[in-house]
Amino acid sequence: MIVCKDLIKIYKVDEENEVMALQGLDLEVEEGELMGIIGSSGSGKSTLLNMLGGLDRPTAGKCLVDGKDLLRLQTKELVSYKLETVGFVWQNNARNIIPYLTAIENVELPMLLKGRHKRERAKEFLELVGMGHRYNNKLTMLSGGEQQRVAIAIALANDPKLLLADEPTGSVDSKTADVVLGVFRELNRSLKKTIVIVSHDTELTKKLDRVVAIRDGKTSSEILRKTYVEEQFQQAVQDEETHEELAVIDRAGRIQIPRDYLESIELGDSNKLRVELEDGRIVLVNPKSS
Repeated sequence: MIVCKDLIKIYKVDEENEVMALQGLDLEVEEGELMGIIGSSGSGKSTLLNMLGGLDRPTAGKCLVDGKDLLRLQTKELVSYKLETVGFVWQNNARNIIPYLTAIENVELPMLLKGRHKRERAKEFLELVGMGHRYNNKLTMLSGGEQQRVAIAIALANDPKLLLADEPTGSVDSKTADVVLGVFRELNRSLKKTIVIVSHDTELTKKLDRVVAIRDGKTSSEILRKTYVEEQFQQAVQDEETHEELAVIDRAGRIQIPRDYLESIELGDSNKLRVELEDGRIVLVNPKSS
């Protein structure tokens, strides 16, 4: 569904200064996959989401979504892409919901823009996210979690192939966050939707099968759920580590080493390591300590 290779995004701050938000990022997402992207503020995760959503264009590299090259789409094609291929769920519900419309009217609006208004279909989407009983309520009558579920229904209105969620649990408590993530899991399971959730919350790594970590505009690692041979033993090992983190090596052979690892070998101000091959393992050595 998504293929990003050497993706670069440069923002011009003024006539003399530029900011490189994405620095050769690589990413692949399979069709029908539910995955997360985490990173601290300024890591490039929101920039990536804007690229995938067609809200901003890459500077260079490759960014394919459902076979469409987002770097080369014409303006008219980009409008169709945003209306038909991708659905967005924002953290700020003011961007998701029009407050003076009811829940069902909000879901109907994208359908009207596409020229396919179906009230029964809008009701189905609200029922799918557990909001069928609240379809006549306006924004002020809904809790934060309910508003977010309506926002998901709005994103589904035109049956997009890809659903993007930007910090969808950032403004709700942990219990409500689990409910919202549960909705995404159900949509992924029942509708086979490809869903990408972006967050700064590292707890997301414990709740999804695959999470990609972004640092300094590049994919630095992937956190994958460990698979157990016997499902009946899952309860017995629930307190053990269920995920493992794997470093990502780019095509130039570069790897991002976690900062706490570097601090543990006390490099100080030095930025140099000796690389050695020992018994089939690549070992990084602080030359000062050898």
